[in-house]
Amino acid sequence: MPIEDSRARTRARESRWAVPVGIASILGVVLLIAARPVTVSGDGQAEFLREAHAHGGQVALSDLMQSLAYLLLALPLVYLFRAVAARSDGVRPQLIGLVVAAPLFLAISSGLSIGVTSEGADNFLAGKVDPSLTPKEAREECSEEREDEGGGFLADEYDPAQGESPLRACEDRKLEDDEAKEAIAESSLVPIATGLGLAGIFGLVVTLLYVGLWSMRTGLLSRFWGALAMVAGISFLLGPLIVVAMVFFVYFGMLCFGIVPGGRPPAWAAAEAIPWPTPGERAAAEMEPEGGWDESDDAGEDGEPATPPDRR
Repeated sequence: MPIEDSRARTRARESRWAVPVGIASILGVVLLIAARPVTVSGDGQAEFLREAHAHGGQVALSDLMQSLAYLLLALPLVYLFRAVAARSDGVRPQLIGLVVAAPLFLAISSGLSIGVTSEGADNFLAGKVDPSLTPKEAREECSEEREDEGGGFLADEYDPAQGESPLRACEDRKLEDDEAKEAIAESSLVPIATGLGLAGIFGLVVTLLYVGLWSMRTGLLSRFWGALAMVAGISFLLGPLIVVAMVFFVYFGMLCFGIVPGGRPPAWAAAEAIPWPTPGERAAAEMEPEGGWDESDDAGEDGEPATPPDRR
């Protein structure tokens, strides 16, 4: 196929999918943010499972929102990967499988976590699980906390009931939380959910690192946003820093809509790689006269090349 026809097909495909991908990218971030306040929380694992049992619908809704968010984020990842692959022969097209599988695995893992939490809560409240922590070990841990933090720490942290000592309240909480942790760990779906979750996270890290790098090389993203895409991948390993990934996907959604400051980089319209100039190339371009360099500029009065000044 002629090069120009191939570029025309690339432009047509990217134009056709730009708006749906932009919507998916921003909506995916919105769902990830909205899922956080919907889910339940508790002061410790035991309290969390009690709340999850009492409000199972909220837990299911939160995890389903996360699953849908990861499925939506697969679209901008595939879109950007295909864009860089169309502009460089150096991109390995077989990695498209990883690009699709990573968010899919995370979506399935989030869906399975509904069953993990539900089964763990049921077993915990039914008393079917024994803690791995012994009363003696719990007492030792509480005693160490009292020595390190002071006697008032236990009373503030563990809120003992009337007539109950802070040390005993601490022991009971630790045993309960350990029992709740064991209940979750013994859920039948834990191995699958954990395995898919880890595979999805590491796959997403590799995907964003790879796509971010090639987006810079082909000029589809500026150096700043390409580097931020790479940092966004690593942020999935660092919990709280996932906000970096959210910022990147929101920006990419706006890029698809064509509403970013300065407009889309020229590599999109050209359907070919237009790498961003290095700082040295940019400085040289700024120093070049409007009409270009004239050979006479480098010549002496007699027409011979000027002797460079002695720099010693």
